[in-house]
Amino acid sequence: MRRLLDSLEQFAVDVILERRAGKRAGLLRALLLLLSYLYLGIVTLRLSLFGSHILRSHQLGCPVVSIGNLTVGGTGKTPVVEKLARDLTTRGRRIAILSRGYKSVKGRASHATGTACRVVSEGGAILLDSKNAGDEPFMLAKNLRGVAVVVDKDRVGCGSHAVNRLGCDLLILDDGLQYLKLHRKFDIVLIDREAPFGNEYLLPRGTLREPPSHLQRATHILITKSDGSDQTALHERIRLHNRTAPIIECRHRPVLVQDLSTGEEFPLSYLQGLRAASLSAIASPESFEQGLRRLGVELELTQSFADHHRYSKREIERFLKRCARRGISCVLTTEKDAVRMPRLLNQEIPIRYLRIEIEIMKGQEEWERMLEQLLHAPRPLIENTEIRGEELRQEEDILTPHPEKDLKQSLNTVVGSPVG
Repeated sequence: MRRLLDSLEQFAVDVILERRAGKRAGLLRALLLLLSYLYLGIVTLRLSLFGSHILRSHQLGCPVVSIGNLTVGGTGKTPVVEKLARDLTTRGRRIAILSRGYKSVKGRASHATGTACRVVSEGGAILLDSKNAGDEPFMLAKNLRGVAVVVDKDRVGCGSHAVNRLGCDLLILDDGLQYLKLHRKFDIVLIDREAPFGNEYLLPRGTLREPPSHLQRATHILITKSDGSDQTALHERIRLHNRTAPIIECRHRPVLVQDLSTGEEFPLSYLQGLRAASLSAIASPESFEQGLRRLGVELELTQSFADHHRYSKREIERFLKRCARRGISCVLTTEKDAVRMPRLLNQEIPIRYLRIEIEIMKGQEEWERMLEQLLHAPRPLIENTEIRGEELRQEEDILTPHPEKDLKQSLNTVVGSPVG
C-alpha cells in the first residue's frame, strides 16, 4: 500500500511539473487548474477570518519566530531552522522547535503532558526515532544539543508544553507561514533562487500554497540556494509584494561527508573524481544531484523517490546491487534521507551523506539585527505555570481540613497499626 501511495504521489508531482505528456496528463492538469481557483477562495477566506479575529490567534507569553515558505517544499528550510536555533542558543536563549512532524507515525505521547504532543528531545537525549518524530524533527534534535524539539499538528499545545514544562523562552515554528493559530513576532519566508514561486500555479495545479501577493506578511525574506550572482530581478519582483522586509541571501554550504554506518567523516575533497550514485527522496532531487556534480562527483547512477519516502531494506539492497554491477564505489544521499534509511549489515558499498549548513552571503547585518531584537524580547513572565498550578493545588490540599483523614492518622498513632 505504501509503495502504491508513493507511486501515485510521484505521478501527481510529474503531472503538476509537466514531466508527463499526453491527453490524460493534459486533462488532469486542466481539472487541477479549476480546483486551484477553489483552493484560492478557501485560502483567502481563512486569512480574512484570522484577520478579522473571527478565528483566534493564540499568544503564549514568549516570542515566536515562524520559518516557512509560499511553495510546497524544496526551499531548504530545515538548515535555516537549525542555524537560527543554534545562533539563539549560543546567545543564551532556551529554544524549542515546534514541528508538525510531517509523515511521522503518531504513537503515544512521549510524556504524560495532558496534550498529544510528542517530545523528540528536551535538549539532550533523543526520545523518539525518526519514524515517530518525522525525519526533519529527528535530524534537528540530533544536530542541536540544548534545543527542545516538540511535534504535533496542534502547535499551540506544543508551544504551551515547551514553555510551561520545558522552560523554553523562545519558540521557532517550523514550516509555520500557513499556521495562523499561533501569534508570531517574526515571519521569515524562504524563497528558492532556482524556482522563486514554484511553477507559478496554486495547489493542486502547482506548487504554490499561497499566491505571491501574500508575501506581504513576511517580516524577513531569505533567498536560499544563492550562488553569489546578481539577484536584482528577483529583488524587484519581491518588492512588488513586500516593500519593507529585509532581504537576506544565503546558500546551503556543504561542510563534510559522513558515513551512514560508521559515522566516519570525510573532507569535501573526498568527492573530487568520485564515481558514485545518488539516492534521494526530497522535493528537489535535481538540485541535490547538480550540487554533487559541482563538488566534483562523477554521478554514474541516480535514483529518487517521493518526498519523505521511508526506505525499506529491500529497496536499499536492490539499489546497492545495481551500483555493484556498474562498479560504483559509493552511494551519496542527503542527511534528511539518511535518517529514513535502515542500517544494513555487511554492505559492500558504503552509503554516505552530505552535511549541509547555512551561510549568509548578503544581509548578515540584517540577520544580526533580527537576532538582537529576539534576544532583547521579554521572556515569559510566569515560567512553568502548569507545574506551579500543580504545586498550588498540593498546597491547597495540605491547608484544607480533612477530618476523616486526620482521625485515621490519630488512631494509627495510638493503636500502632493501620486503621482501614
